[in-house]
Amino acid sequence: MDEDQVSPDRLIPKEVAAFSDYLKCERRMSRKTCENYLLAVLRFFRWLKSVHDPEHELSGVSKSIARSYVIESQKQLSKSTVRNHASGLKCFYRFCQMRHGLKLNPFSNLSLPKTEQKLPVFLSETQARAILDNLEEGKGKSGRFLYLRDQIILLVLYCGGLRVSELVGLTIGSIDFNNGSLVTIGKGGKERFVPIGKKTTRLILQFINEFLPKSTPRSSIIIGRSGGQITARSVQKIVKKYAIKNALPKEITPHKLRHSFATHMLDNGADLRAVQDMLGHSSLSTTQIYTHVSIARLRKTHKLAHPRS
Repeated sequence: MDEDQVSPDRLIPKEVAAFSDYLKCERRMSRKTCENYLLAVLRFFRWLKSVHDPEHELSGVSKSIARSYVIESQKQLSKSTVRNHASGLKCFYRFCQMRHGLKLNPFSNLSLPKTEQKLPVFLSETQARAILDNLEEGKGKSGRFLYLRDQIILLVLYCGGLRVSELVGLTIGSIDFNNGSLVTIGKGGKERFVPIGKKTTRLILQFINEFLPKSTPRSSIIIGRSGGQITARSVQKIVKKYAIKNALPKEITPHKLRHSFATHMLDNGADLRAVQDMLGHSSLSTTQIYTHVSIARLRKTHKLAHPRS
């Protein structure tokens, strides 16, 4: 039987409902992260009650039980999923320590399977220019609308390195037209300042004047022709359309434009911590992967070009 077909009341502690509210309202985690963490808890307690005492209490989970679960999970799940589930369970037990006086967090400091670090896929600077500079204005008001809006989407993703969820959530009040920047709310509800350039903010202002004359500071910028805010999925389709049009790989996504932003910034001498701030990474180690990308490119260039490489 599928996990989502099992009644959670029979399988997991009553604290899970409060944990769900904690993730959404206090930690303000994304919907996907909340779903993954709750699935991790459900899966663990389902395993626990099938392998151990069906009436096993929350406080009775030891580190050895948690370790056994991590080891057995690797037979069914990928290493990255096991690590993700362990993070969710660690977060759940930490919550129980804070709110319910639980003494032990059995998932704290566990040895987890190591995963290979995959370097992010990104566009070359030539490819980025191609996708940004080759937009053609269609006929009529509808063609004009799509021409301006799609330019804004591509420019904000590439010039600001925003996540697609941050892009679709932009409002007019979040743009600083004088300084060529914006303010966005990222993961964990963290607010950050992001420069996007005056060319981009001028384009946004032009779009507002032509298509949003009755707007307010709370009005969405990334909208459909009907005037409603468009979805992240719609943005993905738009990016893919222009990638195909410019003979770029179909796999180009909004997030790969974010990767391109970070890589090109560092390639051109940007400070690592400044890029960290603009991307909204809580840890510098997350941003450092882009330095590995640049080093890998240098090695490849050296190997191809140097006579004694």
